[in-house]
Amino acid sequence: MNTIKITKSEVLSDNWYVLNKISFEVTHSDGTVSVQAREAYDRGNGATILLYNRKRRSVILTRQFRMPTFINGNESGYMIECCAGLLDKDNPEDCIRRETEEETGFRVEKVRKVFEAYMSPGSVTELIYFFIAEYTAEMKVNAGGGLKSEDENIEVLEIPFDRALEMMTNGEIRDGKTIMLLQHAAIHNLLE
Repeated sequence: MNTIKITKSEVLSDNWYVLNKISFEVTHSDGTVSVQAREAYDRGNGATILLYNRKRRSVILTRQFRMPTFINGNESGYMIECCAGLLDKDNPEDCIRRETEEETGFRVEKVRKVFEAYMSPGSVTELIYFFIAEYTAEMKVNAGGGLKSEDENIEVLEIPFDRALEMMTNGEIRDGKTIMLLQHAAIHNLLE
């Protein structure tokens, strides 16, 4: 097994989140040592959730503008996604309950963690915790849409599950975390 020794960490930017340049030595299994440097973007860890309703065979998703997709060819810049947010100082369960209510207007008590994943491990430190929860109309406590203080302008969508799977296949849904949760729901027959 290779061993890693960090020799230097330099902050390149801390305008929005933190971009570091990390220099390190890798001692390979044959004893040779190589020196490398990589940039790593640290935006903290996050959580995401798929809200689903078995009786209605539907899911709650959101639509919002995402600048990085706009500058990389997404003509409108809008993405259809599962509700998500950064942990800040919360644990993953508290974070996703808070984000669910802020973004979708649904207050969920019972959430179930299904897995966790690094979404872009070659350049981003973020670990995302993935959750699912059932929702009913009675759980809707406000309109959702996000926080005005954070300039969020989130549209809440209730989509038939089969339509969401179709949207994933035809490219209307291109968000990785959303695709993973929709596939999880399909594989585990959550809406059956």
